[in-house]
Amino acid sequence: MDLAMFTQIAQITDHLFLSSAAAVKGERVRSLGITHIINVTLDIPNLKLPNVECIQIHVDDTPSARLAVYFDRCADKISQVERSRGRTLVHCVAGVSRSASICLAYLMKHQHMSLEQAYRHVKRCRSVIHPNVGFWRQLVEYERRLFGRNTVKMVPSAIGLIPDVYTKETENMVWLPQGPRSHYGY
Repeated sequence: MDLAMFTQIAQITDHLFLSSAAAVKGERVRSLGITHIINVTLDIPNLKLPNVECIQIHVDDTPSARLAVYFDRCADKISQVERSRGRTLVHCVAGVSRSASICLAYLMKHQHMSLEQAYRHVKRCRSVIHPNVGFWRQLVEYERRLFGRNTVKMVPSAIGLIPDVYTKETENMVWLPQGPRSHYGY
């Protein structure tokens, strides 16, 4: 894995950026012309910069977290910022799951990409994205609501249900259920 990706700000469209929280620095935000930040973390404070509007979405990165309730609100905000010639940065802690899911929702709703197209586009821009399985379920449902069809399906695998776009990367993984620990302590 390319650890440098965690300090980079990836450009998704001419007006949308995606990163980890560690990459959100005042000078970098200013140099990219970012006017709005969507912070999708529980407890990382918003960056305080003049002329930069920050929104915080308090969601944990767990499969049971309800991120879909924010898809329309965030996608519409990103679109509104674009129409006003601004630029939006979406970040979570690692820039892998929550923030990537918000970007996927925006690309589907306002750029009219299928979920599969949106995923492949964002993955090309930021190779470390990997929304958790619960967010995938919500994205699949969101795609069906928007377009009446699905381009990504949840499929069984050796490690449980996964989106079919993860099939290749998980084909050699095995599920190790959490059971009682051995007397050796592991």
